[in-house]
Amino acid sequence: MNANPLTLFWKGFTIESYAQIDAQSLLIRLQPADDYLPCCSGCNQQTLTIHDISIRRVRERDLFNYRVWLEVPVRRVRCATCGPRREKIHWLAGRQRLTAGMIGWVESLVCLMPVQHVAALLGLHWHTVKTIDHQRLMREVTEPDKRQIRRLIMDEFALFKGHRYATVVIDADTQQVLWVGEGRSRAAVRPFFEWLGPEACGQIEAVAMDTDMDLEVQHHCSQARVIYDLFHVVAKFGREVIDRVRVDQANKPGHDKPARQVVKRSRWLLLRNRANLKDEQALKLEELLQANQPLMTVYVLKEQLKELWYAPSEAEAKQRWQHWLKLALSSGLAPAQQFARHLKGYIEGVIASAIYQMSTSVLEGMNNKIKVIKRMAYGYRDNACSLLKIKAAFPGKVR
Repeated sequence: MNANPLTLFWKGFTIESYAQIDAQSLLIRLQPADDYLPCCSGCNQQTLTIHDISIRRVRERDLFNYRVWLEVPVRRVRCATCGPRREKIHWLAGRQRLTAGMIGWVESLVCLMPVQHVAALLGLHWHTVKTIDHQRLMREVTEPDKRQIRRLIMDEFALFKGHRYATVVIDADTQQVLWVGEGRSRAAVRPFFEWLGPEACGQIEAVAMDTDMDLEVQHHCSQARVIYDLFHVVAKFGREVIDRVRVDQANKPGHDKPARQVVKRSRWLLLRNRANLKDEQALKLEELLQANQPLMTVYVLKEQLKELWYAPSEAEAKQRWQHWLKLALSSGLAPAQQFARHLKGYIEGVIASAIYQMSTSVLEGMNNKIKVIKRMAYGYRDNACSLLKIKAAFPGKVR
């Protein structure tokens, strides 16, 4: 057994000498242990014949406040099977200038800290730490079983400032991130379906999404039911109908100035869910609706529009839609009528929610975590690495 306990870290080697390079660095010179035969890195057979020896300097984990460097004599053995081959050293990671222990330490730190901070802490180059992190992600991110995928959820999130977006696709049953790609257009999501392949596309039963990518989904998964998300449709109704009517009412001739100010400042009262309002806010909303009939009309339309997603059956959903459509068209409000006519083209995707209880709300929560990952990293220079990080953060649940 070696007398020096430090040699336990470097199997097959003992310490020849050590020296302090500077105030922060320590150099340890190793030599092959007398009782340890080198192994061929090709066939793993032990051999006595040494072809040549080269000295490598590699970085080891820090010791107290010292950065530790090792000088390792790496032998090239003459293997009877493989010929001249480098000996196998378990604690050296291939030809890298870091030991396996150092790489493992970096990998544990990049799970907790940004790459830039880890590089500064360990005195490594940013690209070195980023490469180690990328290799870890490539190793840990597993490919999903395409044969098991039946339902999808698609949504977008802001990738950078300046209206640059990425699209995320997850398995609705396991919540595993299947694919992440830049953009939110049909062309942007097409690579996902190409990756999925015709056979897997033919198995998709339902896809929950916003209305922007429905044509691409129907092109690749013609048998799948498209489900339009409640949040996106109701939010669109708020922007295009409630906001428009509110502005029109605020600018209506004959209103006194205080009344106009009340209507102009009522945007969030009208858009927020009634259940989320405080007592004082609920009272103000009630007074506003009682005083303004057009706002009352669009507010009731908004509340009844939500009920389409909670229908117990497809037949009930169709009845609710016909009732809502009649109310909207007879409201006398142009924005509501225009929205209703536009929604007619997408109503099958709303009615389908009665069968498939799916929404993008799961992805909305995941997007919040994605934003945290982005903030921790202070942004990414390499999109491929950032997308891998997102996949690693959401490996999915066991079926």
